[in-house]
Amino acid sequence: MRPPLSNRNAVLFAVIIAVVSFGAGDRLHGQSLNPFAKQPDKIDASSLNDLYAMMQRNFDGTIDVKAALEGAKKGLVAAGGDPYTVYMNADESKALSDDLSGKLSGIGAEIGIKNNILTVIAPISGAPAEKAGIRALDLIGKINSEDTTGMTVDKAVSKIRGKAGTTVKLTILHVGGTETTDITITRADINVPSVKWSMKDGGVGYIQVSTFGTDTTELIQRAAGELKTQGATKAILDLRNDGGGYLDAGVSVASQFLPDGKTVVSERTDGKTVDTLTSRGAGQLVGLPLIVLINGGSASASEIVAGALHDNGVAKLVGEKSFGKGSVQEIKGLTDGAQLKVTVAHWYTPKGVNINKEGIKPDVEVKLSNEDYNASRDPQLDKALELLK
Repeated sequence: MRPPLSNRNAVLFAVIIAVVSFGAGDRLHGQSLNPFAKQPDKIDASSLNDLYAMMQRNFDGTIDVKAALEGAKKGLVAAGGDPYTVYMNADESKALSDDLSGKLSGIGAEIGIKNNILTVIAPISGAPAEKAGIRALDLIGKINSEDTTGMTVDKAVSKIRGKAGTTVKLTILHVGGTETTDITITRADINVPSVKWSMKDGGVGYIQVSTFGTDTTELIQRAAGELKTQGATKAILDLRNDGGGYLDAGVSVASQFLPDGKTVVSERTDGKTVDTLTSRGAGQLVGLPLIVLINGGSASASEIVAGALHDNGVAKLVGEKSFGKGSVQEIKGLTDGAQLKVTVAHWYTPKGVNINKEGIKPDVEVKLSNEDYNASRDPQLDKALELLK
């Protein structure tokens, strides 16, 4: 057995530009989940020491030993070839922890690698990135005039993140566009609750989850309770532009719409199921006709929730195909406050589908065009309300 999810907090996230999101915990299964388990327990570092000695003898300059070690660690982890497995130093780890606590400092957007291109997964509602016109699935060609070709997510994050009041220039190719544009964004401190809710006409309870953070479980319970009290007889769960977060928070959200004990997600390592997570408790919104809104900015934990509700037959999906991130990361503590965020498993929907790189297709496809966006129209939400009439 492994610890309860509240202690484990596996992370299912893309990467937030303001600060990178993370989760913590460990598994206690008999088999090793070490991604390097098939390799020798230790590596021969003699060649690295030889290289260092050669640098000492020949380099006309001063070697920053700490920086050299940090670079070697990052290079070792990057050799795994997984953009979501990264080494984080103490400062990066602290920035990560601030993210899902709702403490953001930057432009407020999530990024990832899609088709080997640095891509905006989702701008955070009301944050500087969205206000500047950044949209989900926009491509980032340059950061402060530096080409992003081959740039890792972490490096991009370090260049885009910064203190409130400072600026960063991004060269953007908008989704569906043909020409790039330079956008200068002023960074800001951002405090965003992960769940917002309201009543709409026709007894429709509307819930928007922007990220699966430390406050999500409490807020989704409050949202469900208040909407039920206000007479909600139907529901819309908006997961658009939600790049993911804590797996435990995703289970909490799904549990509000599912009877107790229904499969939410299963995790597999080396093709073998290592865990199956189920809904818990009597969901307050069980039985209500439900539409889940998704788009290209819906990633990871968002896709788990959408897949769970769809596969269990309680929701219809409306919008556009989701991002396609089907892996689970966990945080391993290292010395001096550093951490390793490592992919330990891949997740599957209740019907056994892993959407990695493919994404989840909606039941009803509705696109949101640049014209819609600029005119503040929302045909996806309109379609969801229409289907619930």
